[in-house]
Amino acid sequence: MTGQLAVDPMLEGGIGWAVVLVVVVKVLLVFVVGLVATMLMVWFERKVIAGMQNRVGPNKAGPFGLLQTLADGIKLFFKEDLLPERADKFVFRLAPYLALVPAFLAFAIIPLGGDFRGDKAGIVTLLGQQTRLQLADPPVGVLFALAISSIAVYGIMLAGWSSGSKYPLLGSVRASAQMVSYEAALGLSLGCVLLVSGTLSTAGIVDLQTSIGNWNIVTTGFVPFVIFLIAATAELNRPPFDLVEAEQELVGGFNTEYASIRFALFFLAEFMNTITMSALIVTLFFGGPQPIGIGDTTIDLPIPNAIEGTVWLLIKVIAFLYVYVWFRATLPRLRYDQLMDLGWKVLIPGSLAWFMLLAAQRVGREAGWDQVVVTLATALVLLGGYGLLSRANRVSRENRERDGAQF
Repeated sequence: MTGQLAVDPMLEGGIGWAVVLVVVVKVLLVFVVGLVATMLMVWFERKVIAGMQNRVGPNKAGPFGLLQTLADGIKLFFKEDLLPERADKFVFRLAPYLALVPAFLAFAIIPLGGDFRGDKAGIVTLLGQQTRLQLADPPVGVLFALAISSIAVYGIMLAGWSSGSKYPLLGSVRASAQMVSYEAALGLSLGCVLLVSGTLSTAGIVDLQTSIGNWNIVTTGFVPFVIFLIAATAELNRPPFDLVEAEQELVGGFNTEYASIRFALFFLAEFMNTITMSALIVTLFFGGPQPIGIGDTTIDLPIPNAIEGTVWLLIKVIAFLYVYVWFRATLPRLRYDQLMDLGWKVLIPGSLAWFMLLAAQRVGREAGWDQVVVTLATALVLLGGYGLLSRANRVSRENRERDGAQF
């Protein structure tokens, strides 16, 4: 247990009242930042889509419509709550929290700032204690994020099952299949980052990305980032993968029977997950709070380094939030068979192949082999595997067409 705690330098010298106070401040900060960011994200998405579609968007509640999300939350809070007659009451009430809580827990391992210049490794002084600007930095931080994100699947599945209605159940089964399928591609693409970085600590991964040339989007060869972005979009149920709530097919999806504050919790979880995943992408591939540097030249902002890290993280996260909104405004929704084909036949084999290529290059580098020969040999083997996979898919499709529908 000591090794787990010693990751944060504040915890190396024992736990006193000052340490407890700093931890409490961190918990409150993460919770408040996550909640406020979610409210602003809803407003941001409405305004950006309105601009893309030549509309006005929210503009009545508060300046620039900033309080529109708060008004919607108050409305949902005072709406009449519903409890279906045939619902499993305990599980029906529990499911929204199983979807919401993991979003906040995953946000706890994101470095929210810090001074990463030189050998400072993100350490700052807070209330007289040297610490990191993140709630926790366990040695298995990235695995913790994957484990926590998978818990949200239970919330969606149990929400549909506990409603006592067939339509929410069908929606939850489809949603769970989608999330589990893309979780595999997400983990494999993440493995490429871990292979290059050599650490599971999010702060450690950020500390290695000192310039654009060292960003993991470059060192991993760009492909893992593309796969991670697509898989994350599908796991978040964001368009064009929002088949969880395809109203023309599923009435309303897994949350059809939910109303009032319980529906708002699912809504809040979806937008909170978008912010968390954007922050995780920035942390893994774009240096997190690290300033943008090209070679030995670093773009310095005229503010203290500890605060500068938070500003850079905010800029990068907003850029990815804009990309998610852009997806929603422009891309048509996929069919469910296209969704499954993309996940199982393209993303999973592609991420596995790229991981094997990076692993072969690393083994060859450590053994002193010629990198060009290792890369070409590995690429030939992977192309042969791709050919066999393509042939198997083609034969399977021809057999289905010949035999016709089985049901």
